[in-house]
Amino acid sequence: MKYSLTDGALQDHNSPCVVTTLKAARKLARSIGVSAEVTRASQDFKDTPYQSVCVNLPGKIPRLLIVGAGDATLDADGFRKLASAAAKRVLELPIKSVVYAFDHVKVTGKKSDWKISTLAHAMTNAAYRYGKHKPSAPTPPSLTTTRFHLHNKTNAKSAVRMANALDKGMHLARDLGNEPPNICHPAYLLKETRKLAKATNVTVTSLTEKKMAELGMGAFLAVSQGSDAPGHMIIVRYNGGKKNTAPHCLVGKGITFDTGGISLKPPAAMDEMKYDMCGAAAVLGATKAVIEAKLPINLVTIVAAAENMPSGGATRPGDIVTSASGKTVEILNTDAEGRLVLCDALTHAQTFKPQSIIDVATLTGACIIALGSHASALYSNDDKLADQILDAGQMTGDKAWRMPLWDEYQTALRSNFADVANIGGRAAGSVTAACFLARFVDGVKWAHMDVAGSAFMGGSRKGSTGRPVPLLFAYLCSESGIA
Repeated sequence: MKYSLTDGALQDHNSPCVVTTLKAARKLARSIGVSAEVTRASQDFKDTPYQSVCVNLPGKIPRLLIVGAGDATLDADGFRKLASAAAKRVLELPIKSVVYAFDHVKVTGKKSDWKISTLAHAMTNAAYRYGKHKPSAPTPPSLTTTRFHLHNKTNAKSAVRMANALDKGMHLARDLGNEPPNICHPAYLLKETRKLAKATNVTVTSLTEKKMAELGMGAFLAVSQGSDAPGHMIIVRYNGGKKNTAPHCLVGKGITFDTGGISLKPPAAMDEMKYDMCGAAAVLGATKAVIEAKLPINLVTIVAAAENMPSGGATRPGDIVTSASGKTVEILNTDAEGRLVLCDALTHAQTFKPQSIIDVATLTGACIIALGSHASALYSNDDKLADQILDAGQMTGDKAWRMPLWDEYQTALRSNFADVANIGGRAAGSVTAACFLARFVDGVKWAHMDVAGSAFMGGSRKGSTGRPVPLLFAYLCSESGIA
C-alpha cells in the first residue's frame, strides 16, 4: 500500500471513493449537488461503530463510503475501531485508490499525525494477504493507493513517511512468519535478511556454527545440533546516526521450527511451531521499517536462527553446556530452547556496547495463559526503558503489559549441577524464562518481550500478525527524535 497526503476542497477531488463520517458526507453531498442520493441511500444507516454504507453517485466522486461513529469525540480505541471498520469495507470495493477525509474527527489527546498513522496501520493490517503457496487463494484487493485529506499537510508529512516505512516492515515480518518451515529454515532467514543490505548504510553478516563454537556459544549449539539445518546468528548493522553514537540493539528468537527436541511437543497444533521464529521476523520487520524511514539512529539487529529437532545428535534432558558468557546451563527440558539461543545472542549483543537491548521471542506458552493474545509480556531491568516501550504500545495500539522480574523468582532456576537450570517449573513460566535471560545481561538497559500470544493467531484465523513491529518501530522513532 502506498500512502500520501492531499488537501484542497474535498469536492474538487477526482477519486473513485471518498471515506468520511455521516455529517461530513452530507456536507460534501450538498457541495456537489447529490444530497438527495445520499439521504436516500443512508436513511437506514446506523451511525454506530463498525457500521458503514457505500453510496454510489454520479460525477467525479462515484462512491462515498460513510463510516459510523465518527462525528462524536472519540478516545484512541474508538478511533481505532473506526479505522478498522473503514479499512475492511474499503478493501471490498473494486477501486485502486481512495481518499480518507477524517481530519475533522476529534480524538481525545490526539492530533492529525496520530490519526493518519492509525488509519494507515489499519489499512496495512486489513490489506495484507498471504497466498504464495495457494493458487486457489482469492484475488488480493485492487486498492494500492490511500490518500489522507488534510487542511494542513505540513503537520503530517512525517507520519505518512513513517506509515509507508511501517507498511514495508509489517509485510516482511508477516511474510517471514507465514512461510512454511520446509522453506523458512535458518539459511532462508539469512538469505532474506541479506536483501536488507541493498540499502545504504546497511551490512549483513552471520556467525556460522563453527564460528559460534569458537566463541563458546554452547547454549545456542545445544539447540541447533539436533537438526540437519545448520544454525546461524545473523547480524544486521544499520548506521543511520552519527559515527560514534552507541547503537540500539534488537535481538530476535528465530527457531524456524520447534518440535521440542527430545522433550517432544504433543502433536496437536504442532504445525503452529513454524511461528516460533516470529520474534526474529518482528525484529527484521522493525529493522526494515527503520531502513525505509532512514531514521537517524544506529541499530544492530541480531537473529538467533536455529531449528529444534530430535535426532541421535540432539541435546538430552540433563545435559550441561557452557554459554558464551561462561555460565553453565543444565538443560532440564529441551523444549525450553528459545532462552538457550537467546542467552548467547544477548551476550554477543553486548559486545556492540549498545544504548539498549530489546529481545523479542515467542518464548513461553505460560505467557499465553497469563495475557492471551491482546498484550505482549514485557520485562525490563530499567524503568525508563519499560515506560518508553509501554508508551509506544499505547500509541500504536500494539499493547504490552509489564510483568515482574523480581529476584524471588530466580530461586526456581537453581541447579545442583550447573550455574543455572533452563526451566523453573510450571509456576510463573514466563517470569522464570525472563529471569533466566536476565542472568546474561549486565550493565546495559534491557527489555524482553514474550510475544507467544500476540505474534500469531491460531485456528481459523491462523497467521502471523506482525506484532510487535509497530511498537518497536514507534519506540525507535521516538529514540531518533521523531515523535
